Amino acid sequence: MPLKKIGTIKYSTTPRVLPSVDGSPRIEVSGITGSLGGNLLGTEVLQSMTTFSAVLKPDGHWQGECPDSGIVFVADGFATYSATGVGVNTEDGGSAWKGSSYFETSAPSLSELNGKCIVFYWNVDPEGTATWELHDFS
Repeated sequence: MPLKKIGTIKYSTTPRVLPSVDGSPRIEVSGITGSLGGNLLGTEVLQSMTTFSAVLKPDGHWQGECPDSGIVFVADGFATYSATGVGVNTEDGGSAWKGSSYFETSAPSLSELNGKCIVFYWNVDPEGTATWELHDFS
């Protein structure tokens, strides 16, 4: 089944170390679009914020989640979302993630997101700028 790209949003991210879980490192990352912006379903994203946490697994990959802690603001309203994913640290000092997200919205411009599994790629450069590419998996 082919994926249909439906948007890209950029974030400035801030990581924070959390207490370990059974000896495994754990982090929390907050992201905000600020002036970086983006678009979703052809609609300009005015602002977006997210917070996710992740645990480093024994084989070196991260497993993370954003449990109802993401929001996207557009001119006609907002959408909230949850996400889960896995990621790896990249050789250049960034990270690369992939996973799925689920949106809930009453904004007419984003209503197509309701009830869908949205697949994503979340790539962070060494300076902490994340690019969130969203694809419809229906």
